[in-house]
Amino acid sequence: MNEKKEILAALKTEFDLWEELLAGMSEEDITAPHLPSNMSVKDVIAHLRAWQQRSIARMEAALRGREPDFPEWPSGLDPEAAGDVDQINAWIYETQREQPWSRVHGDWREGFLRFLELGQAIPESDLLEPGKYAWLDGHPLSLVLVASCEHHYEHHDEEHLEPLIASLRRDGKMDTAAWIASWGRSAAH
Repeated sequence: MNEKKEILAALKTEFDLWEELLAGMSEEDITAPHLPSNMSVKDVIAHLRAWQQRSIARMEAALRGREPDFPEWPSGLDPEAAGDVDQINAWIYETQREQPWSRVHGDWREGFLRFLELGQAIPESDLLEPGKYAWLDGHPLSLVLVASCEHHYEHHDEEHLEPLIASLRRDGKMDTAAWIASWGRSAAH
């Protein structure tokens, strides 16, 4: 299997993990706060969608041979600067928290599928070549795909899949042990 296929397969697995988790939950559980940060599953998905839009912009730019056209975010804050990330995440929460679950989920789902489609459309050589896109500061485009996969699963800011699963399990909201085992994931927390 080539590297592009492996990366896209990992992303598809992450998408399937989230979809299975979400399908097993009621809307009430999805909109209730579960995390130490008092965020709900809906808030997490809205957060992931906001960052996903930046990744999609990068992939579309690569496919079209142009600079990324990023979505409008708060002026004066740089999403690439670690010091601004907490403020940006707070802004995402404030701008998305009143959105209905159906819209949040639909936007995230549509975006994820678009992201996978873009990844498939870009030739592997273009994905893997370091420095091909000046706006990536010497990194290969594949890093956008890999980082997105990691962002969805890892526990940045205690808001993503692993801590969410631990929280839902702790609250008795679902039998995540069997679900996690079926995907070969560790639930250790």
